[in-house]
Amino acid sequence: MAANGGTKAILAALFANAGIAVSKFVGFVITGSSSMLAEAVHSVADTSNQGLLLLGQRTAKRRATKEHPFGYGRERYFYSFIVALMLFTLGSAFALYEGVHKVQHPEDLSSPMVAVVILVVAIALETFSFRTAIRESRGLKGDRSWWAFVRQSKTPELPVVLLEDAGALFGLVFALIGVGLSVVTGNPVWDGVGTLMIGALLGVIAIILIIEMKSLLIGEGAAERELRAIEAELVSGRVERVIHIRTQYVGPEELLVAAKLGLRGGLEMAEVATEIDEAEARVRATVPAARLIYLEPDLYRAAV
Repeated sequence: MAANGGTKAILAALFANAGIAVSKFVGFVITGSSSMLAEAVHSVADTSNQGLLLLGQRTAKRRATKEHPFGYGRERYFYSFIVALMLFTLGSAFALYEGVHKVQHPEDLSSPMVAVVILVVAIALETFSFRTAIRESRGLKGDRSWWAFVRQSKTPELPVVLLEDAGALFGLVFALIGVGLSVVTGNPVWDGVGTLMIGALLGVIAIILIIEMKSLLIGEGAAERELRAIEAELVSGRVERVIHIRTQYVGPEELLVAAKLGLRGGLEMAEVATEIDEAEARVRATVPAARLIYLEPDLYRAAV
């Protein structure tokens, strides 16, 4: 469900951003609006970003090799991290540069109503993309807040698309305000101010994504709820306690579990093997993402 939902949201954003980028560039050529140019570059960056996310999903499906025995699941984290960097460089940095230039050297807009119409159409398309991302994220979000979902999700594409679409919507509103104030006041400086607001917004979103994707790329463990469920399933029968446990996501849907289990003394080798096999089966049934499980049997010795 995570992969399919992510793909639907990515494709919706890809087609929406591609169409919006073309219309914005046309609007910039006609009007000369820096807000429109910043938004056009932003949409080009977003379109490229969706392509990178799709590439990450594709390359992550490669079979494990001797060189990469745990597979390529982290490819999705890597490409999501690249997307965050691109959003910062192509989106935020360019918008800030263009905004400073337009504030220092303001230029009158030509055909501002063209820009307004294009921005309104773009808002409608981005709203469609944003709604798709929200709908596809609800199943994974559960009862968490949206902020908690962005912070805790192990599926990188959906938080990326959600924040990109939210940033695009607010950016379009800023561009519309900038163009509108330039027309109403007759002062083109407002167009530059709108561009600076877009740049600042994209910068904040990009930094959030960079931090979150870096954390996933380095390696995050199971969420507290998952960890408690795993420990509960491990302790059963002749497994008396979990001596220690380590978990790490090696891909969005693949959790590595390594644990040392304290077993009751006096068991035969066959009985130990049976207990380990049954513990693995219980964990996989409860936490399907726990595909890689390594359990070490031991005797628990209380600290003196």
